[in-house]
Amino acid sequence: MPESGRHHERRDVYNSRDYSHSGDHNSYDPRGRNQKLRDMDERGLAGDRRAKQNRDHNHEGPSRLSRETSVFNSEGEYYERQHKQTLYNLRYILSTRGLCQIMELCVNLLIVICAGVPYSNNGGYRDLASLGGLYHYYYGGANAFTGSDADRVKELDQLFHQLKRPPYVFTMACGGVLMIYACAMLALGIFRVPYRWPPVLLGEALLNLLIGLGYIPALAFYFIKLQETYNDPICKEREQMYKSKGHKGFDCQFHGADIAGGLFGVLGVFVFVFGAVLAVRAFRSVRELKKQRTNEDSRF
Repeated sequence: MPESGRHHERRDVYNSRDYSHSGDHNSYDPRGRNQKLRDMDERGLAGDRRAKQNRDHNHEGPSRLSRETSVFNSEGEYYERQHKQTLYNLRYILSTRGLCQIMELCVNLLIVICAGVPYSNNGGYRDLASLGGLYHYYYGGANAFTGSDADRVKELDQLFHQLKRPPYVFTMACGGVLMIYACAMLALGIFRVPYRWPPVLLGEALLNLLIGLGYIPALAFYFIKLQETYNDPICKEREQMYKSKGHKGFDCQFHGADIAGGLFGVLGVFVFVFGAVLAVRAFRSVRELKKQRTNEDSRF
C-alpha cells in the first residue's frame, strides 16, 4: 500500500478516535455537571446546617449561662434570706420549749397573784355602824364593836397584817424573779442564742433543775411561816373577838389563796424540771445539727 494511503488511514483512525473521545465527553458532560451541582448543593446544605448549629450553640451558650447565673443568684438570695431569718424565730414560741417557758411564766404569775391578794387585804375592822342608815341596820346592834373593843380590834388587825407580810413578800419576790428569768429564756430562744452558743442550753438546764428543786424548800418555808403566823397569839385573840360578834372569815387557818399558791408551787416543780430535760435534749439536737452543717460545708 502506498504511503499516502497509510497516511490517510492513520488520519481517519485519529479522527475517529478524536471523534469518539469528543463524543463520549459530550455524552457524559451533563451528568458531570449534575453531579457537581449536587455536590455543591450538598456542601451548601451542610454549610447551612453547620452555621445553624453554630448559631444554636451560640444562642444556647448564653441562655444556659444566663440560666445558671440566675439559679446561682436565686440560691444566693435564698441563703442570704435564710441567714437573715436566723436572727430571730417567732415560731419558737409554739415549740415545746417555748410553751414550757410560757408555762413557767404563767405559773409564777399565778403564784404572785395568790400572794398579792392577802398581802393587799389589810382586813382592818371598819365601824360601819357609825355611818348610820343601812350600815347601822346590817352591822349595828350586837354585831358592832364599840368603845375599847373597836379600838382593840383595829390594833389587832394592824399587828396581824404586819405579822403575815414576810411570807407573802418572800413569795412575790421569788415569783417575780422567776417570771423575769422565764421571759429572758424565752427571748433568748426567739433570737436563737442557744443555737449560736449551745452551752447556754446547759446553763438553762442546770438553772431549771435548781429552780425546780428549790421550789420544795420554798414551799416548806412558805407554809411553815404561815402556820407560825396563824398560831401567833395575836391571830388567836383577833379570831376570838370576831367570833364573839358572829363575824366569819377571820379564822387562823390556811385560806384559799394560800392553798392555791402552794398548788401552783408544786406545779412549778414539775414545769421547771421538765424544762431542764427539754434543754438537755435541745443541746444534743443543736450539737448534731451543727455537725451536719459542718460536714456539708466541708463537702462544698
